[in-house]
Amino acid sequence: MERPSATLLKWPHYHAGPGWRDVIALAMVILIILLLGLGAQQMVGPFSATKQSEISISPLVLPYYALRTTMRMFAALGASLLFTFTYATLAAKSRHAEIVLIPLLDVLQSVPVLGYLSFTVVFIMSLFPGNTFGPELAAIFAIFTSQAWNMAFSFYQSLRTTPTDIDEASRSFRFSTWQRFWRLEVPFAMPGLVWNTMMSMSGGWFFVVASEAVSVGDLQFALPGIGSYVAKAIENRDLFAIGYAIAAMAATIVLYDQLLFRPVVAWADKFRYEQAAAQVVPRSWVLDLFRQTKALNGLFAPIGWLVDHIVRARLSFPSILPAWRASKLSMRVIDALWFAALALVVAYLIRALLRFVEPTLSMDDLMEVAQSGGLTFLRVAVLIVIATLVWVPIGVAIGLRPAVAEKIQPIAQFLAAFPVNLLFPIAVYLILRFNLDPNIWLSPLMILGTQWYILFNVIAGASAFPSDLREAATTFRIHGWSWWRKVILPGVFPYFVTGAITASGGAWNASIVAEAVSWGPTKLSANGLGAYIALATEAGDFPRIALGIAMMSTMVVAVNRLFWRPLYALAERRTRLD
Repeated sequence: MERPSATLLKWPHYHAGPGWRDVIALAMVILIILLLGLGAQQMVGPFSATKQSEISISPLVLPYYALRTTMRMFAALGASLLFTFTYATLAAKSRHAEIVLIPLLDVLQSVPVLGYLSFTVVFIMSLFPGNTFGPELAAIFAIFTSQAWNMAFSFYQSLRTTPTDIDEASRSFRFSTWQRFWRLEVPFAMPGLVWNTMMSMSGGWFFVVASEAVSVGDLQFALPGIGSYVAKAIENRDLFAIGYAIAAMAATIVLYDQLLFRPVVAWADKFRYEQAAAQVVPRSWVLDLFRQTKALNGLFAPIGWLVDHIVRARLSFPSILPAWRASKLSMRVIDALWFAALALVVAYLIRALLRFVEPTLSMDDLMEVAQSGGLTFLRVAVLIVIATLVWVPIGVAIGLRPAVAEKIQPIAQFLAAFPVNLLFPIAVYLILRFNLDPNIWLSPLMILGTQWYILFNVIAGASAFPSDLREAATTFRIHGWSWWRKVILPGVFPYFVTGAITASGGAWNASIVAEAVSWGPTKLSANGLGAYIALATEAGDFPRIALGIAMMSTMVVAVNRLFWRPLYALAERRTRLD
């Protein structure tokens, strides 16, 4: 019997010695490791709610605060990726799981960050009493709730719209379930997932103030970071400190865009699904630097070899579907039992909610929260329509031009990351100066952080649009409105629906920040569900918090099931037909 070739058991060997590129790349790696170690060391230690270190608003502390905030955001991003690959995959692969997981995801993305904090901070801190890791974990969880849902929706949409031809090709090659996931489905989803990961990172910045400077009833703490720095500057009405925070945030975004996201965008471009090579491809000086290193590539070659063999492993996972088909129960009976079980769970939750709020709330409170929900719904609907009309054409124009997208990318990330709290001074001043109605003029603050979900998803869709289809449209002289209606809009439609769903949920989420604003002692509020929950959270009124979150969740699920999900199903059918 012939022995296997030794080359199959070894990874590539690099004989060349280190060059100047290796020195620069290695210095960058060592510096990043040292910074990560410094930040991680500060995340553990003794903690007392009554003896906390004072948050300084000196500009000299901003580099350290930026490091602490970035550490929390990337920790939350790692948890979000793990959540995305498990939750979205289960929802896309199992019809019965999808019935539960997708409406649940609608609810989770719409519940305000402070709504999570109201119930989770005390629990998480009780897991690590007297240790800084408790508040740190609570802050990371809050940032996670502003990142994970968008990424999960994007990955779910990609799994459901995988082209039939390449799926059939993978089956003809007899790929296992594991191989098909890592060699077909993840690469196809990669362009959209990368752009939505950047958007999720920016979404974390949007709520970083709420996650680092927590005030729930009698419990208050502030962790060193840009978010707590901004909260302190707003409390002190220090415009110079706010300007320093904006500069530090911009510098941080540019750094991780250059060192991480731009290389990932350039690397992920090879996964675009098309039959003709793109004329212009995104570039990254960091990616080029690491690709041209010699000794460093040899050092990391074993890791690449291991990852490649793990991805290519022929692993199969048993399915319980054949067992169901072999049983005497038909699928209709199984569906009926499944829906009955879900109905019992929902009925139990409703009963538990009523028992919780009934002793302290009346029917008047229910009418008040329903009216507040209607006002917030009206704001969300109008703002999503305006954002769609503005950002879809702009997103298409950027996505079809990689050179432009490369320049716009850090600017869009900064604008998407810009915390709406920093606009409170301007909003409060203008409303009071011109005697404006807060119910109208506080509304734009809701969409400032969520409109970018539409832009980033449309950019991702236009970037992934096959070049051969664009060339075919040019050949057949399809121009003007016909080009928009027959070519590009159908191509980006699934991405737009994903972005619009996330933007809609994000606008509900942002309402708690935008409908009740403050600048020092001056406070303004608009009538709406966000202001209702914000005021209840400030007072520590948990029954009203629960009632407000329940009303918001009900309205979001109803809107998504009646409007967004039919659009999503239409986008999925059109993609598969194409």
